[in-house]
Amino acid sequence: MSCRSYDKPYGADEVLKARIEDAADLSAVRKAPCFVGFLDERQADLSSKIARNLGVQGFMLWGGYEDAQRRMFAAFPKELLPDSERFPVISIYLSFRKEDSLSHRDFLGALMGLGIKREALGDILVGEGRCVLFCKEEIANFVETQLTKVGRTGVKLMPAGSFPLPEGQRFEELSFTVASNRLDCAVACFVRSSREKSRQLFSQGLVTHNYEVEKSLSAVLQEGDKVSIQGYGKFIIDQIGPETKKGRLKLAARKYK
Repeated sequence: MSCRSYDKPYGADEVLKARIEDAADLSAVRKAPCFVGFLDERQADLSSKIARNLGVQGFMLWGGYEDAQRRMFAAFPKELLPDSERFPVISIYLSFRKEDSLSHRDFLGALMGLGIKREALGDILVGEGRCVLFCKEEIANFVETQLTKVGRTGVKLMPAGSFPLPEGQRFEELSFTVASNRLDCAVACFVRSSREKSRQLFSQGLVTHNYEVEKSLSAVLQEGDKVSIQGYGKFIIDQIGPETKKGRLKLAARKYK
């Protein structure tokens, strides 16, 4: 027996907090996993913080494959170990003519046009003539039977695992040397400007660090951190260090394309 998953939008952080609290409470009472999602990256990060603050011991985020951007949150009772196999996430494989250029936006628009809520959909990976989309189990049959066209292009349902997952989010690899692991040093590199000029971005509230607006120039970066700069893009910090002979730090990052 599993608890119902929530379908209401999570626009307000207070609403998400209430959903996480409910999932944790119901999971303990029913001795079954309870699910919330799909969540975007910011919401997923926030849900983990909420769960830890609530003292939830058994919780997990999963989107159907490793490194998924949109993921469901699950609270597990103490009797069960968190397990991705218990998530009600289904992958749907579709093919279309290679000469038809379809995008993530095209598929998302077609799905929303069928009346499907964004919270019921996970990642949508689109490649040349193929697409794999992840959704809640409860809507999988509806998607499989109703999604026959994307725009004017016909799409065909394929058996699961028919082809490798298309490449998801694409990145540009970046490499710099910085004076320290302070956020303002990295931001100056990302926007290709001086630290003095980049500081204006902080004062204007245009820099977010792990999904929170950051105005502190001395905030410290760690590997895995995500930085977003309005007008310049979104970045992931992959590696900090080692130190060069001149005492500067090597910084490796990726920029979302």
